Amino acid sequence: MDVYEAVESRRAVRGFTDRPVPEETLRRVLSAAAQAPSGSNLQPWRSYVLTGAPLAELKKRTGERLAAGDPWDEPEYEQYPAALKSPYRERRAAFGEQRYGSLGIPREDVEARQRAASANWDCFGAPAALFCYLDRDLCRPQWSDAGMYLQTVMLLLRAEGLHSCPQMAWAKFHETVSEILAPPKELLLFCGLSIGFEDAAAGSCRTPRAPLDETVTFVGL
Repeated sequence: MDVYEAVESRRAVRGFTDRPVPEETLRRVLSAAAQAPSGSNLQPWRSYVLTGAPLAELKKRTGERLAAGDPWDEPEYEQYPAALKSPYRERRAAFGEQRYGSLGIPREDVEARQRAASANWDCFGAPAALFCYLDRDLCRPQWSDAGMYLQTVMLLLRAEGLHSCPQMAWAKFHETVSEILAPPKELLLFCGLSIGFEDAAAGSCRTPRAPLDETVTFVGL
C-alpha cells in the first residue's frame, strides 16, 4: 500500500471485529511512528497501548459509569470553542447528521444518539487501544506535534491492513483511564485511538471533505 492509498483509505472506523491485533504489528507501527516530526525533536507524546484483560477492565468500568449515569470527569482541556463559528459550526452539524443518519437515528431522538455515542467507550468493539498523553507543561505547538504523531500511527496501521478511530471522547473519562494506566500526574490524556480490523457489517462511512479552494490558497502559481 503506497502513501496515497493509505491516506485515501484511512477513516474513523466505528465498528471492529474481535480479531486480535498481533503485538509485533503494534510494536512495528509505533517504532516507525517515532519518526514523526516534532519541534526541536521534543517528541512530546507518551503512549500507552491496552489489549486483553486490562482493556476489558477499562471498558467494564467505563460501562458501569455510563449505566450509573455518572457525570463526565472535570475537563482538562477545551475540545471545541464555546461559540463555534462558521464554517466549522456547519461542518460539525453536517458530520452529526451523517453519523446518526447512517444509524437511522433522527435528530430529535437524543436518547438514541447518546446510546450510539456510548460505543466510544467500548472502543467500538476494537481489541486494542492507544491512549496518547502529553506533559501538562507543554504548549500548543507540542499538541500539534502529537497530532502529527497520531496521523503517522494511523497511516502505518493502514499499511498493516488495520483501521483506527481517534477519540477525544476518552478525555471525558480520564480518571477511569488513569485507574488502569496509572500515568504520572504531570501527564494529561489527550485522546484514545481504537485499533483493529474493520467489521464491514458496521457500515462505517467516510465523511466528506471541503473543496480544495476552501482550505488552500495558492500564491505565485
